[in-house]
Parts: sequence; C-alpha cells; structure tokens
Amino acid sequence: MKELIVVNIGRTKYADAWELQKQIFSARLKQRISDVLLFTEHDHVYTLGKAADNNHLLAKDEELLNKGVDVFWIDRGGDITYHGPGQIVGYPIIDLNDHYHDIHRYLRDIEEAIIRALQEYNITAGREPEYTGVWVKNEKIAAIGVKVSKWITMHGFALNVNTDLSFFDRIIPCGIFHKGVTSLQQILGREIALEEVQQHLIYHFQQLFQWEIKHISPEELITMLRHNEAEIEETQ
Repeated sequence: MKELIVVNIGRTKYADAWELQKQIFSARLKQRISDVLLFTEHDHVYTLGKAADNNHLLAKDEELLNKGVDVFWIDRGGDITYHGPGQIVGYPIIDLNDHYHDIHRYLRDIEEAIIRALQEYNITAGREPEYTGVWVKNEKIAAIGVKVSKWITMHGFALNVNTDLSFFDRIIPCGIFHKGVTSLQQILGREIALEEVQQHLIYHFQQLFQWEIKHISPEELITMLRHNEAEIEETQ
C-alpha cells in the first residue's frame, strides 16, 4: 500500500499554506516525500482561480480591509470561493502516477470521500452534473478546485462545518448565481468538532485510494522538508 502522510497544520494565513503546498509539491515531484494530505482552517480569505471573473467579488476594498479578508488570485481551476474559520480545508498533494491518469476521476473521488463523510452525520449529499463540488439539495456544502502538473496535485477542497456563511454573501460562489451554500452546523443545528469530521474524511479517502495512513505533526513535516532540501544541496 502507498503511504499518505496526514498533517493538521491548524489555523493559517492563506499565503503561508500556499507556500507550504509548493514546498511539498516540489518534494513530491522529486519523489522525496510520500503523498501528503494537509488539513487547515484559514483566516478569512477569498481565492479566485484561473477561470474567475473579478466581478464575482462583490465586496469593495474598504469592506475587505474592515473585515480582515485577504484576496488571492491563484493557479487552481474554478472561480471564486471563501475560506475561513469553522471550515475544513484539505490539500491533497498526491502523485496520480501511482493511482490513475484521470483528473475527472480524481475530482469525483474527492467528492465521493466528502459525500461518504457526510453520511456519518445522516446527511444525504450528492453531485450536480454541471458543477464540481458536493451539494445538499440545492445548496453547496463543499467546494473543490485543483491544479495538476505532471500528474501531481495541488489545492483541494473546502468543507463548510461551522462556517460563518454570511461571508459568501459578498461573492458569487464559484460563479453560480442561482444556488446557495450550507454547512454541517446549519443542517444539524449544532457545532461539530473539526477534528471529528477530519477523521471521517481521512477514513473515506483511505478507503478510496487504498493508502496506509501516517500522521505527523507540522513540526515533523517542516523538518522532513528541510532535511530533503539539505540532501539536495549536498548532492549538487
């Protein structure tokens, strides 16, 4: 079985997590690290993918500044979305050469893992044929946007758990005008521990990809990446 390193890096600024993704991607490309799944909870941020329309960001600069919301144009697919406290963001940095060469299947597998995790809470979720993501009735509960280069993935998914959904009011999420957003908290009427939901997600990802799971701390991950870089410098 292939190994999946799972790391919960806690609450982060988007820029810091993006930089960490790039470092892991570089190490994975050089086959110096196993597949990695990062979990984080971002500070307030709107991210716009390569296909994004700037008009889908409704908030003006002054409002963004007052609410402490960052904005990033990034290299994933998709339009605009929101990340913030109470939301689980997952970044799988995996080598699809070890699994399959099929980006659409990869997106469907991410959706499937989330759908199965929601079933643990008796929530019936599904797909919308026209849109990537996970839906409960007519409302989106999880957004997905990825980048794949040389069959190695970056970016990933955002699952609304205890998310303040009012932040979605200031964007047109994923460029979709006629549908809403929801969260586990809104559906169940109570807060859910993010770590509990993460464990369900890990289990269902493992079942789909047949990984052997290895949990490490953020400090161990940084040490591993620095050690790899040091080894590369010594060989140059």
